[in-house]
Amino acid sequence: MAPSTPTDREITKKARKAGIASFIGTTIEWYDFYIYGTAAALVFGEIFFSDDLSPGVGTLLAFVTLWAGFLARPIGGVIFGHLGDRIGRKNTLVITLIMMGIATVGIGLLPTYAQIGIWAPILLVGLRVLQGVAVGGEWGGAVLIASENAPKGKGILYSAFAQQGSPAGNLLATMAFFFLAAMPTPEFLLYGWRIPFLVSALLVIVGMVIRLKLEESDAMKAVLAKKKVVKLPIGEVLRKHWVLVLLGAGALPLVQVTYFKNTFALSWATNELGYERGTFLAIIAIALVVQFIVQPFGALLVSRIDMRKAVCLMVVPELFLMPAMFYAIRTETFAIAAIGMCIATIPHSMFYGAIAGILARAFPANIRYSGLSAAYQLCSLVVGGGTPVLAQWILNSSGNVTGVAIAAASYAAVSLVCTLMLLNRTGYDPKALSHAEQADEDELELASRDEEGPLPSRVDDASGAEAGTVRTAT
Repeated sequence: MAPSTPTDREITKKARKAGIASFIGTTIEWYDFYIYGTAAALVFGEIFFSDDLSPGVGTLLAFVTLWAGFLARPIGGVIFGHLGDRIGRKNTLVITLIMMGIATVGIGLLPTYAQIGIWAPILLVGLRVLQGVAVGGEWGGAVLIASENAPKGKGILYSAFAQQGSPAGNLLATMAFFFLAAMPTPEFLLYGWRIPFLVSALLVIVGMVIRLKLEESDAMKAVLAKKKVVKLPIGEVLRKHWVLVLLGAGALPLVQVTYFKNTFALSWATNELGYERGTFLAIIAIALVVQFIVQPFGALLVSRIDMRKAVCLMVVPELFLMPAMFYAIRTETFAIAAIGMCIATIPHSMFYGAIAGILARAFPANIRYSGLSAAYQLCSLVVGGGTPVLAQWILNSSGNVTGVAIAAASYAAVSLVCTLMLLNRTGYDPKALSHAEQADEDELELASRDEEGPLPSRVDDASGAEAGTVRTAT
């Protein structure tokens, strides 16, 4: 008996379940990843490096260890992209969550430079690399488990569930340190900063329970059922779709401006300007609440109008708003700094809400995990972890924030150009399938016709042989 076709209600229920699971899992992963950036800005320069270094150099080295996680993310993208395209999305998401939990708790237990000397930063980098591998494999799978389970035509909207995990995790990380900022500095440096890392163990358990109940996406089930699995997915991506990978990576620098705001700006404001730790963490937290609220509207906008026009509406304002944010912070006035950061947050948050769905549409289902991960992690490698390092170097070299403001605006410009070029290649009508999605649909339809066998009217051997030959070639 043929399997029954699921009803619209069943499809929606499954999509919602996948979306919520994706959101909770990515929230935990990003919480773990972001608490490192906050701790690097606040304490790592002091406790994991020699006291003989000046504060600026110590902070710069702490940001270099932060970068190590980004350098490792492409490795995670390749490994888990390969596994996700061959054995399914669900299993890879369980593994990456466990890896992230181990690395994060390990950092919370790590001895300081005063206790074990040079081994402290070495072990710190090693655990940060493990974090990078985990999050590098996580992002693509989380996006796909949500978007591939979405009702037809709503993939971009449902991919926004996974994207919501970033501001939610960032907000949790910021609030954790906000409440700890009231501690006296000696106690904060001794053990207070460790608490957010150790709490990760409880969060990972919650995430595991949820992810183990997930179902594999229908698109991946079809790939496995039709035996369309690619032997080496990343090889296929680089051989046939390398232009899409480069354009996808070029579309993503705007996503990385969060490290201008939440990592570099935190260090700059508390070390160079007159902000207290708790005061500036409160500003970041307010901006993250704004991001969480407005981010889904980016996916909604891209799903309603010409995608090129939607991208322009979201990205062009950031060319001016990101530079303005730094000058708002420099006033050292809480209200002005908070308003400046919140306004600058809106455009790139909306873009972040939409870009995952845009990239997922670009690649065929049987290599989608690898293609999506390759694009995202290539940008993270080149731009993401280097952002606070670049900003701190510019500040140390010039003594002012103007160069940092210009660098932030350039991220928006690169993203705008590359996203428009990508859409011109993949399709920009939100109501139509992308070129890759249409090719998948055509292939599945052809395979279904093959399974039904030759039509009854084609009874002579020659016609049947000829039809079979044509089908095999196709």
